[in-house]
Amino acid sequence: MQRYFSNNLSNNKFILNDDDMYHIKKVMRMQNNDLIEVVYNEELYICFLNENDVTIKEKVENSVKKLNITLVIPLLKEQKMDLILQKATELGVDNIIPYKAERSIIKIDSKKEESKISRWQKICKEAAEQSKRLDMPAITKIYTLEEVANLKGINLLCSTKEKEKNIKSLLHSSTIYDKINIVIGPEGGISPKEEEYLNSKSFISVSLGSRILRVETVPIFLMSIINYEFME
Repeated sequence: MQRYFSNNLSNNKFILNDDDMYHIKKVMRMQNNDLIEVVYNEELYICFLNENDVTIKEKVENSVKKLNITLVIPLLKEQKMDLILQKATELGVDNIIPYKAERSIIKIDSKKEESKISRWQKICKEAAEQSKRLDMPAITKIYTLEEVANLKGINLLCSTKEKEKNIKSLLHSSTIYDKINIVIGPEGGISPKEEEYLNSKSFISVSLGSRILRVETVPIFLMSIINYEFME
């Protein structure tokens, strides 16, 4: 059953956006009275399809996820950024914070930031629907490193310099987690100056093992570990 998100509920009916209705009618070739899933305020509903909207048939009870994961990722080339957004969404990330790293190849003009974020949100929305999520990851504005340093929660920094503390042992060191923020460096890694600064602001440098991973592989690796450790 196809899943879509809606922000508009009135008189027991959901209004879907034009792109979703086009997908339903023209791509999926669904007909009136066919059933679809609609997510509204992180709750799931089974609905009948109408000509221009959908009518609620029933609400589905779901368990609530407690652990909140934020990935802090550097500005990257479009293809790599798209892959991270899609796969991290499928694997359950809650928040994505893009940031300006010293070694980031890509620079985004402030005038283009809004359109970039809108594009990223669309990628996450489609991945959330495909993976049957009840929510979409929140994508923030582009942060500076100083703004990243102010994040609250358990703060981790993926490091190629750190050899002792690895992600596995750190996750095993405590059984109580509410919010985990994980900073990933760009191609070439986070700079020593940036790592030292974040360490001074309560970020713990962690190793991902002996292999050096591509930047687009790191979020998939991390989210897979977290999913295994805290599987719903």
